Amino acid sequence: MDLDIDHLRGWIGREEVQTEPLTGALVARFNATFDRSDPCEDGADAPPMIHLCLGQPNSPAAELGPDGHPARGGFLPPVPLPRRMWAGGAFEFHAPLRIGETVRRRSVIEDVVLKEGRSGPLCFVTVIHHVESGGRRALTERQDIVYRMAQATAPASPSPPPAPEGRSRLSVAATPTLLFRYSALTFNGHRIHYDRSYARDEEGYPGLVVHGPMQATMLLQMAQDIRGAPPARFDFRSLSPLFDTHDFTLNADEEADALRLWTARDAGPVAMEARARW
Repeated sequence: MDLDIDHLRGWIGREEVQTEPLTGALVARFNATFDRSDPCEDGADAPPMIHLCLGQPNSPAAELGPDGHPARGGFLPPVPLPRRMWAGGAFEFHAPLRIGETVRRRSVIEDVVLKEGRSGPLCFVTVIHHVESGGRRALTERQDIVYRMAQATAPASPSPPPAPEGRSRLSVAATPTLLFRYSALTFNGHRIHYDRSYARDEEGYPGLVVHGPMQATMLLQMAQDIRGAPPARFDFRSLSPLFDTHDFTLNADEEADALRLWTARDAGPVAMEARARW
């Protein structure tokens, strides 16, 4: 497939602004999804990572692509590769979002890069999100999006080694209900997370795909629970997918100035790795 990378790089510098009030009702749904008990009243600090539930694309159904995402073009460049995933990112937390305030997110396309992977061409799009709450600078996020060929085109590869067990370890049931609720919470129409027939027959997965942002949220919550405070910086990278065919674990080990965290299914490789710093 020929990709006109010069054309796609023309999207660099493009901006989009979204605003949405942060309500106690949203926090209550966030708490219910993750079995948390954070405050929901106006004026209270909102839980970290809830910004991922705000200002999401609300394209009409007629403007969605076959995968459930908004059709290509618009803010994100129209990369013609058929599979799109969130590959990783980083968060710098400057101040907490506050319930009852309006959250404003200014998103900027920072880079568009074409690389060659084992399965064919890979196109990486880097987006920087600047998030404010009530006019205050709240956080800066780097989002790494990767576009690739269909799963079935990837050649076989040696199996990676099983992930180690962390000194801190929690088990998570990867139920379709959990995946559906997180998709609804983030208004994410990507069918790989709730449409098993599509995930299996069209994209070649063995089951529903566990959201990368949901794994990142769970790992950050684990880091917060271990240290007693949310981190100032959180970086994560997806290495392999998780599916609802197996439960998975959240793991953490102490480092000199950070926590190293990762997810994995039993006897499986590291799925997502992360590092939290205070």
